[in-house]
Amino acid sequence: MKTILRTLAVLGCMAMTAAAHAAEPFKIGLIIPLTGPFASFGKQMEAGARLYMKQHGNTVGGREIQLIVKDDGGVQPELTKRLAQELVVKEGVSALAGFGLTPLAFATAPIATQAKVPMVVMSASTSSVVEKSPYIVRTSMTEAQVTLPIADWAAKDPKADIKTVVTLVSDYGPGLDSEKVFVKRYTEGGGKVLESIRVPLVGPDFSPFMQRVKDLKPDGLFVFLPPGPGVTLMKQFVERGLRDAGIQLMSTGGLLDDYFMPTIGDEALGTVTSGHYSAAHDSPENKAYVKDFEAFVGNTMRPNFMSVGAYDGIHVIYAALEKAGPDATGEQLVEAMKGMEWMSPRGPVSIDPETRDIVQDVYLRRTEKVDGELYNIEFDTIEKVKDPRL
Repeated sequence: MKTILRTLAVLGCMAMTAAAHAAEPFKIGLIIPLTGPFASFGKQMEAGARLYMKQHGNTVGGREIQLIVKDDGGVQPELTKRLAQELVVKEGVSALAGFGLTPLAFATAPIATQAKVPMVVMSASTSSVVEKSPYIVRTSMTEAQVTLPIADWAAKDPKADIKTVVTLVSDYGPGLDSEKVFVKRYTEGGGKVLESIRVPLVGPDFSPFMQRVKDLKPDGLFVFLPPGPGVTLMKQFVERGLRDAGIQLMSTGGLLDDYFMPTIGDEALGTVTSGHYSAAHDSPENKAYVKDFEAFVGNTMRPNFMSVGAYDGIHVIYAALEKAGPDATGEQLVEAMKGMEWMSPRGPVSIDPETRDIVQDVYLRRTEKVDGELYNIEFDTIEKVKDPRL
C-alpha cells in the first residue's frame, strides 16, 4: 500500500511539474541585424517571423509563444554570442533563431550546444554552419546549393554560349563556397575560368575589378555578393562597358535581392541568377504570401528570401512543438524537425534528417520588367537540391 501511495505521489509531482512547464511561455530569441550595413536582413527576417505568428496565433499545445528580438548589428560575432548567452541565461529562451551572416552563426553554435536548445538558422549560408552544433537546423539555403544550377547552365546551355568566365565573390564563407562550387562544376562541364577575384565583404569599390574583368574579355561574369552591394556593382558593370562588350552577368540570388529590386534600375535587365525564392514565384502559396507580407508591413518593402527563411523557421519551431509536445526538450524538438516536409511560399521543402539542412527547389531566373517593375522571372526549375557538402 505504501509503495502504491509513493508511486502515486511521484506521478502527481511529475504531472504538476509538466503542467507548470507547459504553462510557461515558449520563448524564441531572434538575433538579427536591425542596424548597420545588413539592416535589410533583419527587417525582412523580423517581418517574416512576425507574419507567421500573426497568421497562426501565439499558442502551440497550450504554450504561449513569445518572440524576443535582439539587434546584433550584423558584423560583430562576439556581440551575437553575448546576446545569445543573455537570452539563454537571463531570458530563459527555449530556442535561438536568426543569424544574418555565417560568422555570427559560428559564434553562437557553442551556446546552443551547451544550453541544449534548437538553433534555427534563417540566413547564414556557408555549408559548414550546420556542422558546428547538433542543435542547428537551417531553413534558409546554402550558397553551394544555389550555385550548382547556374554553373551547370553556364557550362551546358548552348543558347547561353558561355565558354569563358571570370568569378567575383565576397571574401568570406558563403562567397568562398560559391566560388569553389562554380569553378568545379563549370570547368567539369567544359568551361574555362580565366580568373577568380575576391572582394572585401563591406564597402568594396568595384571600379578596378570591373576594369580587370573587361580587360580579360570573358563570355560571362559570375558574382556572389550579399544583398545590398549588388546595386553598385551592376551600375559599374554597365558604366564600364561590360554589358556593351557582350559579357553575360550571372549570380546567385543575393545580387538581385527582391528587397533592393525597386531601387536597382534597368542595369539589372537580362541578368541571370539562380535562387530558391523570388517574389514573382508563380504559386498560390507565394501569391498569398506576397499579398499578406506587403499588407503586414504596409507596402513598405517586397518580401525576399530572408523573409521566407524566417517565416519557415518559425513554422519549423511551431510544427516541432506540435509533434513533440509542449514539454519537449531541446533534443526532442530537433529530432522532430528532422525529416519535416511542408509547402513553403518558395515551393516544396524539407529538412534533411541526416544533415539538418534544407532541401528545396532552385530556380533559374532572368531579370525582366513586369508592369514597369523589375522581377526575377523563373525559366527553369531544378528540384529537390541538397547542399553538396563541400
